[in-house]
Amino acid sequence: MSGRFRELHADGLFVMPNPWDVGSAKLLASLGFPALATTSSGHAATLGRPDQQVTLDELVSHVAAIVEAVDVPVNIDSERLYADDPSGISAVVDRLAATGAAGLSIEDYEPSTKVIDPVDVATERVAAAAEAAHRHGMVLTGRAEGLLYGAGDLDEVITRLIAYRDAGADVVYAPGLSALADIRQVVSSVGVPVNVLASPKVPPTDELAAAGVRRVSTGGLLAWTAYGELLRAATELRDAGTSTYGARAMSWADRSRMLAPPPAD
Repeated sequence: MSGRFRELHADGLFVMPNPWDVGSAKLLASLGFPALATTSSGHAATLGRPDQQVTLDELVSHVAAIVEAVDVPVNIDSERLYADDPSGISAVVDRLAATGAAGLSIEDYEPSTKVIDPVDVATERVAAAAEAAHRHGMVLTGRAEGLLYGAGDLDEVITRLIAYRDAGADVVYAPGLSALADIRQVVSSVGVPVNVLASPKVPPTDELAAAGVRRVSTGGLLAWTAYGELLRAATELRDAGTSTYGARAMSWADRSRMLAPPPAD
């Protein structure tokens, strides 16, 4: 699957939505998406926790279940790779690679201190992740989180993405990019495939493709859309005593796709 995943980045744009459990993964795969990715916030929500509160053991089990359920490459939202020191990253990547996932990512945000790593620290960590990922044939995505957390401007983000590229990242990603001009600037500056996070503020995929973007992911957006619909439906039931929300329920045909047996090898 790793080779197949790497080939998807060679030319053009592909959409890689983020399921939050096995059922959503099977449904998305049945719609023909060529790859899927886990979502840390969506996965945490299934456990009733905020983002960045899932253990490594829980992540490994979650990824293994999704990989087993679908026949497309799976990329892992692996946050900061669960290691405080670069020397510990290799062992974490080894565990994630054993799930059969095709790729993984590494962030430069430290949730325990709520700060962005200094660029030299982050680059050393990306280099360690790249060495380990490439040993398994996995695609590594280097993430610059500054725009998402209000730390730094576009120039700093580009500087970081270039550093992560030079450290071995195969794909770069700056969540929070939305203006088409900024996206074009990132694409033209970094020289490797760029992932863009879908949101209501982000241009449609045809415009992103024209700008040179190679990959679009959804992060937790699909999960939170599903949870939002659940909240609206349950509120109607509680307050009005009606169930008009049932008109929007998944069809029997779609349920059958979601519940179908895993694909044969």
